[in-house]
Amino acid sequence: MDHTDPRDTTEAARTPGAHVDTFARDHLPPPDQWPELRFELPELRYPERLNCAVELLDHAAPERPVFRTASGDVWTYGELRARVDGIAHVLTSGLGVVPGNRVLLRGPTTPWLAACWLAVLKAGAVAVTVLAQQRPHELATVCEIARAGHALCDIRSVDDLAKAEIPGLRITTYGGDAPDDLLNRMRRDVPDEPYTAVDTAADDVALIAFTSGTTGRPKGCLHFHRDVLAIADTFSAHVLRPHADDVFAGSPPLGFTFGLGGLVVFPMRAGASALLLEQAGPRQLLPAIADHRVSVLFTAPTAYRAMLDELDAYDTSSLRRCVSAGENLPAVTWQAWHERTGLRIINGIGATELLHIFISAADELIRPGTTGVPVPGWHARVQDENGLPVPDGEPGLLAVRGPVGCRYLADPRQSEYVRGGWNITGDTYVRDADGYFRYVARADDMIISAGYNVAGPEVEDALLRHPDVVETAVVGLPDEARGQVVVAYAVLRPGARRDPEALRAFVKSELAPYKCPREVVFLDALPRTATGKLQRFKLRTGVGRGDPA
Repeated sequence: MDHTDPRDTTEAARTPGAHVDTFARDHLPPPDQWPELRFELPELRYPERLNCAVELLDHAAPERPVFRTASGDVWTYGELRARVDGIAHVLTSGLGVVPGNRVLLRGPTTPWLAACWLAVLKAGAVAVTVLAQQRPHELATVCEIARAGHALCDIRSVDDLAKAEIPGLRITTYGGDAPDDLLNRMRRDVPDEPYTAVDTAADDVALIAFTSGTTGRPKGCLHFHRDVLAIADTFSAHVLRPHADDVFAGSPPLGFTFGLGGLVVFPMRAGASALLLEQAGPRQLLPAIADHRVSVLFTAPTAYRAMLDELDAYDTSSLRRCVSAGENLPAVTWQAWHERTGLRIINGIGATELLHIFISAADELIRPGTTGVPVPGWHARVQDENGLPVPDGEPGLLAVRGPVGCRYLADPRQSEYVRGGWNITGDTYVRDADGYFRYVARADDMIISAGYNVAGPEVEDALLRHPDVVETAVVGLPDEARGQVVVAYAVLRPGARRDPEALRAFVKSELAPYKCPREVVFLDALPRTATGKLQRFKLRTGVGRGDPA
């Protein structure tokens, strides 16, 4: 049975939206450049009118906890609803925000930032959540692309936003003492009554999520109200399977869709709670797990590896679910975590363009070294450059489709990401005969050296099996004789000897000789974005080569 959505085939056929400011809808890609959307699960067939903030806020009992902080504060669902309503009143009555306006959100990961996000959506506006670490020129670029006219910003994060001097942007801070502070206005100026949510269409734009800028100009990804629920009703409901008593926590910020799903959407959809940490590196996560009895953890492979050395110092017995995404999870990291904790890390691949995870596996279905299988509600295949499926066991481009798809905001790169109705993620994968998908490399990270194809992640996995290697990244650098040479960047444990030949010999003992790095470059840290993604393009400049070991 065909469960594509006829409302998505032409603009004329779409449900009338609630937006007064129609910028977001007006700058969707042409319908013929959209991916095919599929709604095969019954729970994905949402009503035409839908406000996802209402869906997340209103189904849990008001006395149940929803957000926790490191200091021990606990917000209930009832308290969150009241605060969201107060912020929404200020947005619409005090600041003049109308449905469809883009509202920038900036600050550390706190319950107030989450409340602002929900209030923007409840008011029918479009949330544009950015990272607290982003600098003025980055913020200016985001506001230029999204045409943001309003910003709600934690007082501690306002300096760089003010320095950006963005034309037409009205900044309202929260958490400060000024009379016009958002929270002071909420307490002083708005009626103590519920806010009537804007009657948005399910396919009204709810948020613009920006790619993390590992290469080039960031792309704004337009996501609908129904998309926010779809990621919970697929990956979370069918793979993660949370309980209402779960306590979620993790490292990704809310400006990163991995964090938005894992720390706000998934727990709220399940009526559970989340511990929102302003500082959430490996050194903060372990004590937080112990102190707050965290049961569901979201973080990146590097964090799981970094926490291994400190596990014995903390009680992590409350953990029952560990999710990894953002980068490929090496099998050696999975095995080490399982040996130490007895927990099977749920690996997954997601994309800002698709909002969250679409290939994964849990429990007895997990096969270490693979990403998993398509999440219920999603389809995936491996294809060649011409869009034709390749046989199992052969590498090719990962193609995905499901209830959420890529829609870039007025960006010509739409036609690169969506081809023939499929979302092409830019990853090279292999599917085995049992339908499991194994990551090979980013499509542009495959190294071709003297006619041999070398997948950087395979070499990275081998290097990580060396006891002194903490982090590593392998890239191809230009070489006149070979076209490219394999160069490994490595971060070692404190006190370890920087011996490139020893590491090269180790890799030769693990892999075919042609895959061995021609060079090993030692760094104190690998370059990463504010969301923790590796910036391989910086390594391709040859940084650190020739430095003394």
